[in-house]
Amino acid sequence: MTAATDLPQQTKLDTGRERQARIAGIVLIVLAALVLFAFVPDATGHATFRLSRPTDALPLPDLAVPAQPFLYAAAALLGFLGARQFIRGGGRWTALSLGFGLALAVTAFLVWAASGKAFSLTGMLQATMVRAVPIALGGLAGVLSERVAVVNIAIEGMLLAGAFTGALMGSLIGGFGGLISAVAVGGLFGFILAALVVTYRMDQIIAGVVINLFVLGLTSYVSSQVFQEYRGLNDAPVFRAVKIPLLGDIPVLGPMLFQQNIFVYGALIMVGVATYYLFYTRHGLRARAVGEHPKAADTLGIDVYRSRYINVTLAGMVAGFGGAWFTLGAVGRFDEGMTGGRGFIGLAAMIFGRWHPVGALAAALVFGFADSLQQKLALLQTPIPSEFLAMAPYIATIVVVAGLIGRARAPAADGKPYVKE
Repeated sequence: MTAATDLPQQTKLDTGRERQARIAGIVLIVLAALVLFAFVPDATGHATFRLSRPTDALPLPDLAVPAQPFLYAAAALLGFLGARQFIRGGGRWTALSLGFGLALAVTAFLVWAASGKAFSLTGMLQATMVRAVPIALGGLAGVLSERVAVVNIAIEGMLLAGAFTGALMGSLIGGFGGLISAVAVGGLFGFILAALVVTYRMDQIIAGVVINLFVLGLTSYVSSQVFQEYRGLNDAPVFRAVKIPLLGDIPVLGPMLFQQNIFVYGALIMVGVATYYLFYTRHGLRARAVGEHPKAADTLGIDVYRSRYINVTLAGMVAGFGGAWFTLGAVGRFDEGMTGGRGFIGLAAMIFGRWHPVGALAAALVFGFADSLQQKLALLQTPIPSEFLAMAPYIATIVVVAGLIGRARAPAADGKPYVKE
């Protein structure tokens, strides 16, 4: 009886894998055609990628790539991978082939954009790391919340509150005072969210939307009414980049990882600490148990409510730190709605990273790359309209959420309120 029941399920699973492999194959074949017919005819000369800057201690020679031969080879390889997936694809090779194909298509795009020109690859990677920070921290806030089964739609509002508080308090008491205040305000909104969804069992989506709208309305009002008249309240100092000795001199990776400001270093440290906390400590095991089966965790003596309060408040503090990046780490002033949906992209990074801090960071780097790409391509004066370039990070979000990379499983109790019996 069991074998008879399992057979249709296995057949359904195999059919789903075959369908996914065919979709991946079609995507790769379309990318091959795009490279062949859109990029190759306009490519001329060599695409030069600068791997070093004039100030680097260990300069590397420029990387010159013959544009048309590379694009022909990329198109052929993409077509081969697509045909193989369409005919024989399946299993883990689908995700690997699609991931490699997308990376190859992006590389071909860069070669086409830089053909006959010079392009600073090191500068772009450095900008990628910087622009990935708020997304990574938003994704990490989502991981901390959803690991205890609380859906945190309010990340966007927490980022915006952190940005606003960082600008206001940074103008009044200095950069570190503004940073600490932003973290505290983010934690406050995290606590409010926990109170709404844990104690009062309000719908988690609605609670997050309420916080987002409240923060957006409040900050917009103060920005338009108060900051316009008292400009000194919106003039915060910006944390400058700090070079780590020796490590900062490593070619390519040095500027990307070790010549950054406090927000980049803080994000990397938080990802490491969160990973250790969730997967290598007793408290992290309890938090994950609350997210998977809160009733069983309660039976074992774990305080489900307390775990959710702590994790969601910590998530708010992380988001507040990420929000301060916009003002104290970038421009030194607050502008209305300046987070630009990074909190929602952080949620996509969390899903793409399979509810793991390191995975969320890796996904954030993909989005950060798309974000920095549109600025660099504007400098190269490509024929693509600037409006389409500005859409790059959001298109990347849609591609990820659409499930082209594969399905990810959320914690079993995610989004479900718990009532202690």
